[in-house]
Amino acid sequence: MYNLKYKEVSDKKTWEDFILSHNPRSFLQSWNWGEVNERLGKKIYRIGFYDDSNLVGESLIIKENAKRGPHFLIPGGPIIDWGSQVQINAFIKCIKNLAREEHVWFIRIRPEVMDSRESKKMFSELGFVSAPMHLHAENTWVLDISPPEESIVAGMRKTTRYLVRNSQKHNLICEQTIDSEQIKILSDLQKETVVRHNFVGFSDKIFRYQLETFGKDNQGKLFICRQAEKDLAAAIIIFYGDTAYYHHSGSTSNYRGIPFSYFLQWQVILEAKKRGIKYYNFWGIAPNDNPKHRFAGVTTFKKGFGGKRVDWIHARDLPVSLLYVFTYTFEFLRKVFRRL
Repeated sequence: MYNLKYKEVSDKKTWEDFILSHNPRSFLQSWNWGEVNERLGKKIYRIGFYDDSNLVGESLIIKENAKRGPHFLIPGGPIIDWGSQVQINAFIKCIKNLAREEHVWFIRIRPEVMDSRESKKMFSELGFVSAPMHLHAENTWVLDISPPEESIVAGMRKTTRYLVRNSQKHNLICEQTIDSEQIKILSDLQKETVVRHNFVGFSDKIFRYQLETFGKDNQGKLFICRQAEKDLAAAIIIFYGDTAYYHHSGSTSNYRGIPFSYFLQWQVILEAKKRGIKYYNFWGIAPNDNPKHRFAGVTTFKKGFGGKRVDWIHARDLPVSLLYVFTYTFEFLRKVFRRL
């Protein structure tokens, strides 16, 4: 049977040129996402799959030395042709070999593959099982921002359109910066958001490394919405390829009468349009329309801007050790107790 060769890719341009030439793609497989994880102290592999000298696939692999079990993460990837059994075979062979070398218990992936009965069947036949936890945003909301501004506004829900226009009357400003010293503003605002929506927040270090790493390549900015001296909302936006991603955010629980969140979103959209970007990815939403879901309010807010739902397949685990059962049991019980 014909096999592809695989080896590590050490050249940033080679890596990025390949990722950015493919669709779908994700910043979670970008060179800079690997840099962020290296700065966090994690071991990474940037693997290229080659047909002779022709690069046909890539996979960023992140090693997690978690207490619940060492494992590999492959978020938003691998970037391969899922219709090619040759490429799939090369990928499986590669990750199993690396897993043995690194003594990990399992490999968790969440590729840019649409959620469907067929895709679930494919991964099941490859030996993957549905993971007890998610891996980054799986249910997302995406808006095409290529039309003129007035067309985008016209496509909004009536209430959203009113609040976007009304936000212009409150003397709000939106600062854009790559100064990582401003990260504390986002961190403080996210602490308030965590209390409101009951989720586990992120550290200052993660925010800082993302802003510094993507910011130096003009691929990331921190947006801060203010009224006078009051910091009302902040978000890290990743600009990658033809998409802007609303990745991390936080907002105050006060000043409910000021539509600052709508102002911030509109300013991000305008900046993305200036860059010639086609899509705005609002990132995660609730997996269903249950009004009692903890993210129901956030989902309604995001959907109000117009757009469409994009559901990627839920994270899949490939067990490579019998010890995986301990991880699965731990994560499953944690999910139950936290009502996630």
